[in-house]
Amino acid sequence: MRFDRFHEAYLATLDTVGSQPQFRNAPRGHQSRERLNYQFSLANPAERICYLASRRTNIVFNFAEALWYLSARDDLDFIGYYNRKMREYSMNGQTLTGTAYGPKIFRFGTSQVNQWQRIADLLGQDDPDSKRAFIQIFDANEELGSANIDVSCTLGLQFFVREQKLYAIAYMRANDAFRGMVSDVFSFTFMQELLARELGLELGDYYHVVGSVHIYQPDDEAVERVLAEAASGTQGQRDEFPVMPSGNPWPHLETVLEYETLLREDRVALSGPDIEALDLPVYWQQVLLLFSFYQSVAYRRPADASVFRALCPLYQRLLHHKWPQQATLSLLEHHQQK
Repeated sequence: MRFDRFHEAYLATLDTVGSQPQFRNAPRGHQSRERLNYQFSLANPAERICYLASRRTNIVFNFAEALWYLSARDDLDFIGYYNRKMREYSMNGQTLTGTAYGPKIFRFGTSQVNQWQRIADLLGQDDPDSKRAFIQIFDANEELGSANIDVSCTLGLQFFVREQKLYAIAYMRANDAFRGMVSDVFSFTFMQELLARELGLELGDYYHVVGSVHIYQPDDEAVERVLAEAASGTQGQRDEFPVMPSGNPWPHLETVLEYETLLREDRVALSGPDIEALDLPVYWQQVLLLFSFYQSVAYRRPADASVFRALCPLYQRLLHHKWPQQATLSLLEHHQQK
């Protein structure tokens, strides 16, 4: 199945797995509905989120997880700040193994292979038509028994340059249709767009190939709410997700990561004007604005109205879906300042 946006692909996946499961089973005791060998493609990979209010897309976590991968880190200090539930998957309370894709991408195995740089060199210089640009994520050394709660869900990522466009395929051994797919597609299409900008290419299709796609029983009611909203026809305006600017993105990403650390550790407070004054393209300023807003959520204090006001309308709506109280207070403060 080929879709223009992930929004439509996501709804079709929930409907297919939910209403037409191939199997019902309980791996590790978790009841689920499942289909095998499931796949779809996206014509516009930059459109990487579900826009429905009932899904409550966590746009802050989506960016944070993608940047966590790209920072090559495996620590809970970073990713656990944005999602406390990530700590449930750690075997030692400090790091993640299977879920932490960054170290595997940038320093894989005992040889510490930088797979990203290797494929960037291959596609950008040596052999643009190559079929060898593959990043391995699942490691055969991972413990597969039920005692290990953190096994890589992703087998690997493959990239192709065809007709001056960068195409990407994600191969998944398993994918939670309601939760995990949202984060995975966001991160992998983000990487695709980042690599395309690094290589000076346009975006081609993104392909998502899954061995087992499933919905766990505790999410059944939430899935029904999302599908009911989609069926109601009250989805509002058609949003467009921001597009990464052209040029090498790595210097900007590194700047964002530097400020992300300061915000996460509460060592700095950045207002909307502070961030807009930084020497960053608007796209990356918006990511920092999201992190600045989340700082108020994480530390349980009122959000800076100037931060919320500086965000694009789409991000404002997504924050309102996820954290309605903080977003509403920011809007009230903004109106009082007028």
